[in-house]
Amino acid sequence: MKKLLINARYFLAPLLILASMFGVMTGGPWVWTGLVLLGVGIIIDTLTKSQTPGAGFDENGDTYGIPALHNGVMYGMLGVFALLQITLAWRIWQYMNGVPLGTTEILGMTVQDGITGSQLIGATISTGIFAGIGIIYGHELAHTKGFSFAIARWMMALSGKAHFCYAHVYNHHLELGHQDDPATSPRGRSLFAHYPLSGIGQSKFLFMMEKQRLERLGVPFLSWQNRWIRGYFMALPTVLLFWSVGGWIGMGCLAIVWLISNFELEALNYLEHYGLIREKGQPIDYRHSWDNSTAFTAWFFIEIGRQGDHHDRGETHFWELDEVGSPNCGRGYFTLFALALLPPVWHKYMNEQMNKWDEEMASEGELKIAREMNDIAGYA
Repeated sequence: MKKLLINARYFLAPLLILASMFGVMTGGPWVWTGLVLLGVGIIIDTLTKSQTPGAGFDENGDTYGIPALHNGVMYGMLGVFALLQITLAWRIWQYMNGVPLGTTEILGMTVQDGITGSQLIGATISTGIFAGIGIIYGHELAHTKGFSFAIARWMMALSGKAHFCYAHVYNHHLELGHQDDPATSPRGRSLFAHYPLSGIGQSKFLFMMEKQRLERLGVPFLSWQNRWIRGYFMALPTVLLFWSVGGWIGMGCLAIVWLISNFELEALNYLEHYGLIREKGQPIDYRHSWDNSTAFTAWFFIEIGRQGDHHDRGETHFWELDEVGSPNCGRGYFTLFALALLPPVWHKYMNEQMNKWDEEMASEGELKIAREMNDIAGYA
């Protein structure tokens, strides 16, 4: 029973994703389910700051995690995220074709037929919010090889972000805490500024990596062997779907979905390493990542907050990650995300966290860089 309960808590995100999708499918005011759930998540995460251990190990040293179960869920989430977008596309088609408001039965469910303009906005926002949760599964599988890595690429391609899988592993995990890592935000930068800079920087990294790789192989850049180009082609089915059902309105809805889901990705990058510093060429240590182990965050984000251990053992499954003594703000990702949406509040809060890190964890070289960055950021 204990093992079952430990594994069951990681079903929180899949259940809420399905709830959001059924909200879009049901129609009416239920299309706002995704946005409401985000708000509820922020409230719960803020009120429940209790820290929780990872899945843990039994007396024999075996993990309580069930690999086959979690791998099956992660693979299955690709289909769920695709179905989420198809559900929104169906609603766009109804809007474009002026389907009159009414009720109908789908798979035994009573749903609203037709959709209003305001409801379509709600459906699009809700889809974007929970399409972004695909990040946590795409991220987990990006640290694998073969079939699982391909699943990760297709999952991220649903948000036009297939390049993430290579940039994350070959750039972020090697350069974090340094300016050569676009995913690490320097002190003083807002989440809104970090969003485009990090996204473009990661795409540029894979662009340059493929350019150099193909040159060594004697293969033209404009080639199907180019994984940067191939990644964007992987997003074409999604683009064609939304264009076919709604033309420019469909493309506008897709753009909103992608903007929101990619914003969530960069928000996670922002929260995981904000303001932390590592000298070029120095080893990556636990102190170069913010850990986050509040219960709601750990269960919803499948332990992605255990960044210290994750960056030490990149190919370790989430259910095997442990507490390693990395700096910890003591607040969950939902709460920190809400703070980051208000830059003045965020910087006031993180100024205190940065001072503590500088005093207790920074090396002499890092402290020198920190003083320069603090002057630029206006941190006292």
